[in-house]
Amino acid sequence: MKKIVLMALASLPAFVFAQDSQYTVQGSVGKFNAPAKMYMEYRKDGKAVTDSVVMKDGKFSFSGSAGATPMNAYLVFNQKGTGANGIRDYKSIYLEKGTITVSSTDTLANAKVAGTKTNLENAKYEEATKPINDAYAALSAKQKAASPEEQKSEAFQKESNKAEKLIDAQSSQIDKKFIQDNPDSYISLNVLENFAYSADYVDIAPLYNNLTPAIKESKGGKEFGERLPKLKAVAMGAIAPEFAEADTAGKMVSLSSFRGKYVLIDFWASWCGPCRHENPNVVKAFNHYKGQKFTIVGVSLDRPTGRDKWLAAIHKDGLAWTQLSDLKFWDSKAAGLYAVRGIPQNFLLDPNGKIVGKNLRGDDLEAKLEEIFGKI
Repeated sequence: MKKIVLMALASLPAFVFAQDSQYTVQGSVGKFNAPAKMYMEYRKDGKAVTDSVVMKDGKFSFSGSAGATPMNAYLVFNQKGTGANGIRDYKSIYLEKGTITVSSTDTLANAKVAGTKTNLENAKYEEATKPINDAYAALSAKQKAASPEEQKSEAFQKESNKAEKLIDAQSSQIDKKFIQDNPDSYISLNVLENFAYSADYVDIAPLYNNLTPAIKESKGGKEFGERLPKLKAVAMGAIAPEFAEADTAGKMVSLSSFRGKYVLIDFWASWCGPCRHENPNVVKAFNHYKGQKFTIVGVSLDRPTGRDKWLAAIHKDGLAWTQLSDLKFWDSKAAGLYAVRGIPQNFLLDPNGKIVGKNLRGDDLEAKLEEIFGKI
């Protein structure tokens, strides 16, 4: 449903610490005692960190050195105390100087978080997006409740896609307004990261430029700023940047070798669930229009050790078009050139290499190709 769920994302910006400062997380969830444990997971200095405490009468506490810039962390509650993996009762918080309070009478997911600036702003964002999350949940429930026959029907799928696109549009508007209204918030920078996946440069740049100097000068802010020229280079109407990568036989293939055709550059990976879910739609479009001046160039973000899985996924999903990869995961040169931070993601080029479409998924890809080639 929601865009952040339907795509595999590279990590959001890691924030740098200008100076050490103390944080305290104080919380309570019901009246739980041992063996119940609260876990806290985050990344610091590029390394994953997990801490845990045994619950006592529902209470827990963590403390440590954070820094001048907020750091995203996850609290995970396990009543059995057997670890954090696979547990769905969790809450996102931001570690920063001060005391952060987390309180709930039942589940951690329902907890209220307060006490510091960024956590209050995050609560504000969660409140603003609650109707969107509820709408996605309702649509998901409707889809799951449908019979297998209904789920496969073209009418049901079109209705679901239409409803999802409407919610997506509403979600983007809420994100845009939050960023505009909260330029001095690290939450806005995180929201902008997600917004940038489906938006074009003309909408992204003003939002970034409106952020305060403090946010833009953070490590994450600087990284986003450095990516802006790449986003501009792949904006609608721009000539797509040239690249060359090895195909499945190891032969180097350049993007420019496809000039004269409409080309869909499809960024995906064998390990990416949403990509594999979308592949049947891409196959359908390819089979429908391959007789025209249209082709697809797949660019995989598979891992260095994932060549066999990449080839197996191509075969299993029936991807009968050119497939390229340098097998460098998120360090893919082509993905970096196109500022790709989430997959699946695609770019449609005209015969001259100009970008005429982006993130065309499901019926949108078929509709765009029909607009170009007419009804076939």
